[in-house]
Amino acid sequence: MEQEYASTLLENAVSELSRLPGIGRKTALRLALHILRQEERMGVGLGEAIINMRRGIKYCRLCHNISETDECAICSNPMRDSSTVCVVESVKDVMSFENTRQYSGLYHVLGGVISPMDGVGPDQLEIDSLVERVQSGEVKEVILALSATMEGETTNFYIYRKLGTLPVKITQLARGVSVGNEIEYTDEVTLGRSLLNRTLFTDSFNNAK
Repeated sequence: MEQEYASTLLENAVSELSRLPGIGRKTALRLALHILRQEERMGVGLGEAIINMRRGIKYCRLCHNISETDECAICSNPMRDSSTVCVVESVKDVMSFENTRQYSGLYHVLGGVISPMDGVGPDQLEIDSLVERVQSGEVKEVILALSATMEGETTNFYIYRKLGTLPVKITQLARGVSVGNEIEYTDEVTLGRSLLNRTLFTDSFNNAK
């Protein structure tokens, strides 16, 4: 039985807040009441920040990272190594790798991984645009930096097959990232070492024999 609220406005706020991941209705109610207790400018500022973020942020036309312009700050930075592209699952992974300060190349955000159980196929990810970037001829190395899960490994192999005939070096993170771990939950030191000690993707086949 759903809780009854003394105010329709409060109920609407709780309903919207509870749509957020990890936020149940009880937590949403606590957040709504906290905002209600603060000065009006706090609630207005929060609302405006969310609206401005939603309307102002777009996705980089090259790497699909979040950006306020057509090209993100990383892709438009002339100091970055444009010959190396690190393939990641999400924007959060870009932030994780940037925090290591061990990588100076560019990124390519897939927007997920292949997961038939969740109804996610290759066509729903930014894989074709990755192939186009490599076909342009400027990219010399592609680093497969997806989470060490079954879905991540499946996506790695699919990309490897798509790029297999192109003149590009394909590497993957060193196994400092444990099998089953997701990138966003891996500490920065381990991520940095995994980048620096990356290996050829084909080595994973040889080691499996």
